[in-house]
Amino acid sequence: MGCAGSSRIHARSVCVPPPGGVPPAPQLPPADLLKVLDFHNLPDGITKTTGFCATRRSSKGPDVAYRVTKDAQLSAPTKQLYPASSFPEDFSILTTVKAKKGSQAFLVSIYNEQGIQQIGLEMGRSPVFLYEDHTGKPGPEDYPLFRGINLSDGKWHRIALSVHKKNVTLILDCKKKTTKPLDRSDHPVIDVNGIIVFGTRILDEEVFEGDIQQLLFVSDHRAAYDHCEHYSPDCDTAVPDTPQSQDPNPDEYVSWPRRVSLVRPRSHGPGRSLRPSGRTPAPVLRVTPSLSLWFGASAEVRGS
Repeated sequence: MGCAGSSRIHARSVCVPPPGGVPPAPQLPPADLLKVLDFHNLPDGITKTTGFCATRRSSKGPDVAYRVTKDAQLSAPTKQLYPASSFPEDFSILTTVKAKKGSQAFLVSIYNEQGIQQIGLEMGRSPVFLYEDHTGKPGPEDYPLFRGINLSDGKWHRIALSVHKKNVTLILDCKKKTTKPLDRSDHPVIDVNGIIVFGTRILDEEVFEGDIQQLLFVSDHRAAYDHCEHYSPDCDTAVPDTPQSQDPNPDEYVSWPRRVSLVRPRSHGPGRSLRPSGRTPAPVLRVTPSLSLWFGASAEVRGS
């Protein structure tokens, strides 16, 4: 996985330099959203619980996970994930999660500086992967929809999403793989000057409830295929060094404001789009003063 820009002959073995001898680009470390959002400090609506494995080889106790209730309101500037780089064109989203049975809500949403949703991973039946680049592609009617998959059955799941060129692949529990077209631009840009919202979308009433052990963004589309080997292995395997959620060291992270109050008007139905009728002005936000600078003048800031 450290061979970005190269041809990988065999997993974790030989990297062949690309034509012309151009050295591979440096690989960014995984961005751990649970750390960024201070889960380890147990903010409102978050408590510790047993994770994916009640017992694990070479471990003194069970995996550590976090129980999320509807009282949780967590957000962070996207730059907290990528403080010195742009958002990767190709990437993986890795999560180990147990959503409340029968629920339908977004696990994570990324908004640009104008308050337009760019990325969203939904939990539930026939979940949607919301992706919209700087040109507005793909449109809401073309968001990848994974029919026949249920991510909210009350059970633990290891979910890996691989975004590569114009395809997105969902790998469920290391076995089931489903690939859908992603009609984005040739060189898509995701704005890192907005915010990441955990557990909902700004215009949704529905919020994520359940347990979560891991939520990583990895700047390598191949990481999704190694999820169950390197990032969230079986219970008879020791915990890897790769970030999960095992009582992280908070000193490794810069202090940023992390809260935004979300105005949740009536939902537009089960909704597959933040803007079901096309491109409309930025959603109404109630933004704390410390976060308003990430939205700029285009966001309408209102009091209670």
